[in-house]
Amino acid sequence: MIISLSAFFILMSAMIIDTSAFGKKARNIETNGIGKDEEDSNDDLMPRFAEPIPNVTVTIGRDALLVCVVENLKGFKVAWVRVDTQTILSIHHNVITQNPRVSLSYNDHRSWYLHIKKVQETDRGWYMCQVNTDPMRSKKGYLQVVVPPSIVDRDTSTDMVVREAANVTLTCKAAGYPEPYVMWRREDGVNINFNGQNVNVVDGETLHISKVSRLHMGIYLCIASNGVEPSISKQVSLRVQFPPELTIPNQLEAAYIGQDVSLECHTEAYPTSINYWTTERGDMILSGMSVLGEKYEAYTKHGEDKDYKRHMFLKIRKVNRTDFGSYQCVAKNSLGETGGQIKLEEIPAPSTTAASTPAFDDENTIKKIDDEDSSTASLGGSSSGIAGAISGAESLYQSSNYTATLSLGCILLSFLYTFKFRS
Repeated sequence: MIISLSAFFILMSAMIIDTSAFGKKARNIETNGIGKDEEDSNDDLMPRFAEPIPNVTVTIGRDALLVCVVENLKGFKVAWVRVDTQTILSIHHNVITQNPRVSLSYNDHRSWYLHIKKVQETDRGWYMCQVNTDPMRSKKGYLQVVVPPSIVDRDTSTDMVVREAANVTLTCKAAGYPEPYVMWRREDGVNINFNGQNVNVVDGETLHISKVSRLHMGIYLCIASNGVEPSISKQVSLRVQFPPELTIPNQLEAAYIGQDVSLECHTEAYPTSINYWTTERGDMILSGMSVLGEKYEAYTKHGEDKDYKRHMFLKIRKVNRTDFGSYQCVAKNSLGETGGQIKLEEIPAPSTTAASTPAFDDENTIKKIDDEDSSTASLGGSSSGIAGAISGAESLYQSSNYTATLSLGCILLSFLYTFKFRS
């Protein structure tokens, strides 16, 4: 049941008790010189609000509580009224409104609580606490209902696929109270090339990109916030289509017979290209179709930084003479095809012959040195001294100390050569 304010005032007036007569009597004897003091004394005994009704801010869906504190209420009545709709919510101990979310509680007839459960946006506005004095006394408090932001999907862009060099506009609409602030940024944190500048964030509901390139490809976040938790975001995927492009790190490779060698090509394409290799004879080698142990192994790896990049590899095992020549890497998608050549040439195999080192741990070697030095001694040297040195070396060689023998052999060799040069 809804009661209008005019009917409410009539009802409240009827509820005024006879205490008003005291004011009338005081006014009649005011000419006697004592009426003013009696009126002030009576006013101190009238109901009064102990404090203002505080404004309340509540998030939608939660409960709100409005408090009205009245002192000296005595036999007067308290009522709650919705100001903007002129709806009486309660009178004293009784709830008048038929809104099931509204209830009333009080404490010692001093504190009067208006409860509103699961507040809605329609509950936002002014609420008045009234006391049926003559004239009526009242206080007002404001109930603010805030709404966290939400994305309006029907007015927001969805995932997009466009051709390179086209113009793109991403739109994001958000609702909430207060009105949300909307911004755009990339999910990966990379700057956005916006109006010729690299920026991290673009403010506003729309993000316009002129002549979009593959560098703009990625996930974009529309973020809405208004100071009411939680903020919200939506992902919008932007894919940029372009025909394959190919680069070759090394167009000339070299290998020797029996060696394993790898050829490499780098591709960029969206949609993702089909990648394969061909030999000089025209035989096709598909990436990802290799079997370990076979002659060829072709495979593809994703680029480290961009999803549209691929690295193609062709591994040739145990190269033979028929493997030398040209190989072609090919990338193809629905928008085009491209290819590049790598030439494999033969180089000589590395030498496996090691330089020999003179050995002094062989009796024949020492004997050979003895023969050479004997002939040297015939040129004027002392053969008996040399023969004695060699005899000592031979006895040391027969001992178990191999290291000492080797060192003595080196000393002996140095002595023999010095003796030869001096002769």
